[in-house]
Amino acid sequence: MAKNKKSLSRTLLIGCAAFILLICILMGALGFATYYNGIIDKYQVYLRDLLQLTMDNIDADDLAKCIETKNKSEAFEKTQAFIDSVKENYDDIEFIYIIKPLNDNAVDNVMDVMAGITAEEKKIDIDFYSVTLGNLTGDNYTPKVAKLYLDGMNSDGVSYFSNRTEYGFDYTGMMPIKDSTGKAIALLAVDKSMIEIQDVFYRYSLIVLAEILILSAIGVFVMYKWLRNRVIDPLKRLEESSGSFVESSKVADSPDDLKITDPHINTGDEMQSLSTSMNDMFTGMKKYMTDLVSVTKEKERIGVELNVATQIQADMLPRIFPAFPGTPEFDIYATMTPAKEVGGDFYDFFMLDETHLGMVIADVSGKGVPAALFMVISKTLIKNRALMGGGPGEILNYVNDQLCEGNASELFVTVWFAIFDIETGKGLAANAGHEHPAIKRKGGQFELDIYRHSPVVATMEGMRFREHEFELNPGDMLFVYTDGVPEATDANKELYGTDRMLKALNSDPEADVHELLANVKSDVDKFVGEAPQFDDLTMMAFEYKSYFKKK
Repeated sequence: MAKNKKSLSRTLLIGCAAFILLICILMGALGFATYYNGIIDKYQVYLRDLLQLTMDNIDADDLAKCIETKNKSEAFEKTQAFIDSVKENYDDIEFIYIIKPLNDNAVDNVMDVMAGITAEEKKIDIDFYSVTLGNLTGDNYTPKVAKLYLDGMNSDGVSYFSNRTEYGFDYTGMMPIKDSTGKAIALLAVDKSMIEIQDVFYRYSLIVLAEILILSAIGVFVMYKWLRNRVIDPLKRLEESSGSFVESSKVADSPDDLKITDPHINTGDEMQSLSTSMNDMFTGMKKYMTDLVSVTKEKERIGVELNVATQIQADMLPRIFPAFPGTPEFDIYATMTPAKEVGGDFYDFFMLDETHLGMVIADVSGKGVPAALFMVISKTLIKNRALMGGGPGEILNYVNDQLCEGNASELFVTVWFAIFDIETGKGLAANAGHEHPAIKRKGGQFELDIYRHSPVVATMEGMRFREHEFELNPGDMLFVYTDGVPEATDANKELYGTDRMLKALNSDPEADVHELLANVKSDVDKFVGEAPQFDDLTMMAFEYKSYFKKK
């Protein structure tokens, strides 16, 4: 890694040079732009005065007739003589001429009217410098330039544009010629060469380039010297100090083996503050790692104990299926998936005698270890009291009073507890604030069995719990569950709900109790997706196959 590392000194040197060079170029460009604009302003004033002088010597109404008839009048000849004299006396202009822009097509877009010509030019090439009234210019003017002429003719005053052609680089000023009615009948234009600006640009560029090279060299040397003393060397010492810490961490067997080296930076600025902060950080990391080793060991111990607790809790719930292999009259299956290592949900089923089956599903408020402990007590109390006899309401009355004693944490539990007679198919259930069970009749579909609940268990001593009668016929099925099923939530905070649950239950009419719970769990997982599980998810399914017959 060290071989591929870029040099900070070289990077800063290149950066300083580039920065100073950029500043010099920007300053040079700004100076040139200022000078260029000054020259353009001078050109515009000069051309405007020249145009106005010429315009005062043009008879616009007469010129309009001449353009229309293509015949020269006496006034036309006077105007021609005047612009010839302008061209003669103002030798710094390239051309002065009058044209009539027609369109912006590729050819014949401008009509010649007249152009100024000096005596010397007449001697050299009269055909090049003079124009013929009414002559169309063919492809002498590009559509772009013709469009500029049209815009100038439609303007209210003087307008300007620059144009580079085979004849040179010119700056053009133009003014519309209007008759007595205010109608523009032609365009007066003057071209001035831009060669002066080009010459200035070349000279200016050479001067600026020399200044840039000198200033860049001085600036880079001074800035790099300062950066080396105040930034580069302190950073190197910081790098050595941090590198020493990192290398020692790779071979250290314990936090005590970590090496902290003071870089001794005394610049009195942020670099010194950074050095102090890094030393404090390394010292803090060393302490943190020492503490982390201790905390990790403690966490590992707690993790082992939680795993044991999870196993103990799982062992407390019936997990061997089929649960009653000697009773083919019914089949029962249940699952519990805790949200944490240990949960507060539980289920249970047990034979009270030869023909009566007790079924319990419950949900303790809260999560984690406290709920799990309360769950163990609740489950034990319900089963032990049920084996002593009595109906579901009587049993929950007893359990409620026992759980209320010393319940400083104010935990409570929702319970659905039923005693089912496998000989008659009749059942008696007590629902203490729990979810409504779902029943499927033979050949039908699962539907919620909705009736009035009793209060939850462990909220107040002396509570009485009402009982609800139900009856199953051979081929009927019962499904009970905790609120972790309908309240399962996806990433959009939408609840799974009982409608989706019933749809999953009815998705496979021929499913047995095992397949039934698997279908619901799969549908819940698909709905929830990647969202975390916030509540225990517990389900129990019971299928009544035939009436029990005593042997």
